Amino acid sequence: MATVSKGTRPTKVPATPRPSASAVIVNGRNEILFVQRNPEARSFGGTYVFPGGNFDPKQDESLQMTAIRETFEESGLLLASSQSSSSPNLEDSALDEARNSIHSDKMLFRDFLSQNKLKADVGSLLPFTQWITPRIVPRRFHAQFFVTFLPSAPSTGFSSGDKQQRLPTPDGGQEVISARFIHPTNLISEFHSGAIALMPPQYYIVDTLSTILKGHENTQEQRDLVATLSSGLFGSMVINPEGLPKKDDKGRTVLTYEGDETRGGKKGRLHRSLVMFGPGGVPTEIELQRNFDVFTEIEPHVFSRSQAKL
Repeated sequence: MATVSKGTRPTKVPATPRPSASAVIVNGRNEILFVQRNPEARSFGGTYVFPGGNFDPKQDESLQMTAIRETFEESGLLLASSQSSSSPNLEDSALDEARNSIHSDKMLFRDFLSQNKLKADVGSLLPFTQWITPRIVPRRFHAQFFVTFLPSAPSTGFSSGDKQQRLPTPDGGQEVISARFIHPTNLISEFHSGAIALMPPQYYIVDTLSTILKGHENTQEQRDLVATLSSGLFGSMVINPEGLPKKDDKGRTVLTYEGDETRGGKKGRLHRSLVMFGPGGVPTEIELQRNFDVFTEIEPHVFSRSQAKL
């Protein structure tokens, strides 16, 4: 974070958020793909996150491509479909070799797709909120989250019909140390028991999806509800968390979001998380407070102001 002088008092200039993207991938059992970041990572070390990463202008034509490329690098899942009936059914060894080459910048992702007559399934990604890291944090991100469903989204190497499923795998500790599908209710339970760590955006998104992805069989009705959220005000929300000056009576930081009564919402409107931060700034407790219907009661005016509040 840079420092500039204002009169005789130096002030800090917030870091510019880096554009990034993540894929929230739901399988036929209503489980979501999560990867655990390497504890030594500079950002979010040890936390469970959706696969994703920074936009790379050398690799990516869009944030959708960022999410698909990063998902492949971090978990081995390739959201792509064949452009030819003669396209090869890539073996695990070939996928892993390409994955490592792309991660180490020895191969461009688009070249790998082209060589194997594959097309990234960008059309299956549904926008599902954007989040901007608070201004006080030295490393900041403007993260676009997308939801997609398997097996509707082509997924080379993963189960489709009678194909053998290729399980998600970590990337050898380069960025993540584990990868697995987990049901939203189980994930939230594991977080509250202290078994895993989550950051507020991931908790917010999973909590939202847990009200829709009930049971262990994904249905068209559930997909339609997610698509409705995506195409409505919820899907386009850009959230800039801001902490209130005082903590709550349990010592938790109060992170407010646009639409909260303190952030342009009507009186009594709550859109916030109560967060207990542990070592390294990783939350040990998160309580989401949102007392309005995300389908019908989002107030448009609170998001009509400058969304990219840097």
